[in-house]
Amino acid sequence: MALTLTLATSVHLLSSTSVARPPIFATDFRLRSRSRRTASSISKFQLGFTSTTHRCLCSSSSAASPMQFEVSTPNSQFLESLLYSRAYWVTEGVIAWNVDVGEGSVYLYGSRVAGLSFNEDGIDGYDFRVELEAESGSLHTTVIEKFPHIVDYNPFKVPSDLDIRDLVKSQLAIVCFDAEGRFVQGTGLQLPGVLDELFSYDGPLGANFTPGGGVSLHLWAPTAQEVSVCIYKNPLDKSPTEICPCEEVSGVWSINGPSSWEGCYYVYKVLVYHPSTFKVETCYANDPYARGLSADASKTYLVNLDSDDLKPEGWEKLADKKPCLRSFSDISIYELHVRDFSVYDETVEPEHRGGYLAFTLKDSAGVKHLQKLADADTSVLEGLPPDSAEAQARITEIQNDDGFNWGYNPVLWGVPKGSYASDPSGPCRIIEFRKMVQALNRIGLNVVLDVVYNHLHANGPHNKDSVLDKIVPGYYLRRNNDGFIENSTCVNNTASEHYMVDRLIRDDLLNWVVNYKVDGFRFDLMGHIMKDTMVKAKSAICNLRKETDGVDGSRIYLYGEGWNFGEVANNGRGVNASQFNLTGTGIGSFNDRIRDATLGGSPFGHPLQQGFITGLLLQPNGHEHGSEATQLLMLSTAKDHIQIGMAANLKDYVLTNHEGKEVKGSEILLHDATPVAYASQPTETINYVSAHDNETLFDIISLKTPMEISVDERCRINHLASSMIALSQGIPFFHAGDEILRSKSLDRDSYNSGDWFNRLDFSYNSNNWGVGIPPKGKNEHSWPLIKPRLQDPSFKPQSSHIVSTLNSFLDLLRIRYSSPLFRLETAKDIQDRVRFHNTGPSSVPGAIVMSIEDGHKGIACVSQIDPVYSFVVAIFNARPSELSFLAPGLKDRNLELHPVQVKSGDEIVKKSVYDAFSGGFTVPARTTAVFVELRDG
Repeated sequence: MALTLTLATSVHLLSSTSVARPPIFATDFRLRSRSRRTASSISKFQLGFTSTTHRCLCSSSSAASPMQFEVSTPNSQFLESLLYSRAYWVTEGVIAWNVDVGEGSVYLYGSRVAGLSFNEDGIDGYDFRVELEAESGSLHTTVIEKFPHIVDYNPFKVPSDLDIRDLVKSQLAIVCFDAEGRFVQGTGLQLPGVLDELFSYDGPLGANFTPGGGVSLHLWAPTAQEVSVCIYKNPLDKSPTEICPCEEVSGVWSINGPSSWEGCYYVYKVLVYHPSTFKVETCYANDPYARGLSADASKTYLVNLDSDDLKPEGWEKLADKKPCLRSFSDISIYELHVRDFSVYDETVEPEHRGGYLAFTLKDSAGVKHLQKLADADTSVLEGLPPDSAEAQARITEIQNDDGFNWGYNPVLWGVPKGSYASDPSGPCRIIEFRKMVQALNRIGLNVVLDVVYNHLHANGPHNKDSVLDKIVPGYYLRRNNDGFIENSTCVNNTASEHYMVDRLIRDDLLNWVVNYKVDGFRFDLMGHIMKDTMVKAKSAICNLRKETDGVDGSRIYLYGEGWNFGEVANNGRGVNASQFNLTGTGIGSFNDRIRDATLGGSPFGHPLQQGFITGLLLQPNGHEHGSEATQLLMLSTAKDHIQIGMAANLKDYVLTNHEGKEVKGSEILLHDATPVAYASQPTETINYVSAHDNETLFDIISLKTPMEISVDERCRINHLASSMIALSQGIPFFHAGDEILRSKSLDRDSYNSGDWFNRLDFSYNSNNWGVGIPPKGKNEHSWPLIKPRLQDPSFKPQSSHIVSTLNSFLDLLRIRYSSPLFRLETAKDIQDRVRFHNTGPSSVPGAIVMSIEDGHKGIACVSQIDPVYSFVVAIFNARPSELSFLAPGLKDRNLELHPVQVKSGDEIVKKSVYDAFSGGFTVPARTTAVFVELRDG
């Protein structure tokens, strides 16, 4: 079995000394750390003026306090214009600006000391001034390709004799004057274009240890005026023992240090003009290529990851001990948060709960649970009423100070999160992370890291969590046409369309593969990363070899959230890594279509909107869904979306839709006319119905189904949803706890809801339902729906329900891995072998019938891949009543219930029957039944 564990560990987040440790994801480790749910940064200046003397108030929530400065009336218009960076220095010879000069003129100004000002005689305080020539025509196609959002801007020619490499270290402004020489408008400049052209660099960065024992440091900082490295013997030292100046060559600052630096800590002292303050600032920053950190993440730890002292026993041979992965199609993903895994596990020693080492304990309840899948003091909250508001109130009080964090507010990438380690200082986090990966591999689980490269937590020259924006201000973070930082990902979007951002991401991924031997990556908001970055990263990883790199890069799988929104939507900043753009790359993306059709609505719609398994048309919940005809159309359309999803969401797969027409997956449309299908191969589709975001599977089912149905029925629906994912083509993805009815007490966004609402219980005594009304922030509008459900004791599953659901889930995995027919590797295989019955206008609502055919006598065009089964039929009955279905095309077969289900503890599924004479099937309500035909001989 190739079960893959995605761990959400906040590996990029600089960690504190807090004893409480954040969560983790098994099979899909999350490298991300973000306050997704709090739009905490406003990278836009707010201006206020009084009548005579003008006070310009520049504020950003990422700064500790607003910056104020007094300006006189003549100067105010010019200084206000410098708040913006509306011109782009796109190449060495061209600046692009959306301004019509007419008969006027345009000048470029620069000041090494950031002294630009305005007086009655014009611009003052500059070190150089040069007139720019307005060019006729439009920007060159190569510029437009790199900067598609400024396609209509006008080009201005920069004189060829300028020393641009030195000019970019200054405060820069471009100013337009009219024909009489009067000031018209001015603005600052965005420099990434010219920086990429002049300073793109592929040499060493970060700390590099030499065989002789020395260490060299390299920092890319082409706009810096000075760079020094401050060396500290101990992480708590306030004053450095050494301050050593670095030397610059082509924008890269470097220094060679002695072997005694190893084990010390350092920060860079960077003198650089920062456009957010209009000053030349002295910034103190960690190394962007840091591979170790102090406990409070204020300093970079100088560590040689290749040191034998940091390698657990057998580490070098781990590549040979990895779980077998025949094909990416064999992957099943289980998303687990590091902290959630063990923070409440009483079989884990207290000092290891919530941390990396909990995964190394073979006899813990959690590890035993994972093995099954592969082969804050809260006592004051105990005993509260299930709909109590006290739990959420107490959690809200401490939510920004407790140890719980999803890891979506990244400060740095490339270092394991310290709060999951027994000691966040020194090398401990490195060793323990490696032990975790090693232990998970040994029990048969591959490890995928959940990474957040799409944004950074902070910006500016002084914020303690700002790193990259201190070193090359205005480069790493994507800016809009006014020069303000884009925040569509929540805060401080990164710009992978810039060469050195692209390189940093690729280098960081290689670091995790080579130095930590992770088996794959799950990319948060992958659509905000450029496709080219993803493709180059995949290629670089794939080229890694066990003989030279200690890992087999060809087995590393990449997937992520290919959502297409914000400033990058529809290739607004270049071809982005969205669902449709990734077709043909082999990189997977989440299929939200099958999720929404299965459950109903979307995470952004009404919580009572029903779907295929939650009772649409067949068992109404009282929500207004329209007429019966409308509901039938909705249900039939949902089935089309699910069926194409079960065929790996292949754009060219042909099936019969609800109207009886033969259509391709790309011809099945969403409500906005977007095609449902986008994949060209099965491993480009991640099928799922729940993830860490939004409500858990059991919770959303409890919201959408009628209140009067029993908990037994909800448990069957939970299993039905899991079965539709587990038995689909493509890669199935499960949120940790789906298999044990996990609840977050109906919390729709638990990123900051602490351990109490995120609890996982591997003792199977409780599913965490009814531990209080969920936190106010994202849930208050739904409290009227939530309260009566939490108050009703019939909603809460018993331990017997949890264990039964787990056993049924394990049966699903056994069935999936009992035949390669459930894990077809090519689009052609799926088109040739997978068929859907019960289609067209006369189909039975609420039921999906899928067959998968293997090669056998009489069917020459299909090869044989399964030595055991020649034919499989999977029937998904979402109806609240028994399904009787005749399939003439499935007559006279030797079908029988799958042996796993024959031995199942679920007595209901055993009542499923096939009649060969009629081709008829009988399947109980809310049941998935799998029939197989044994191969002759």
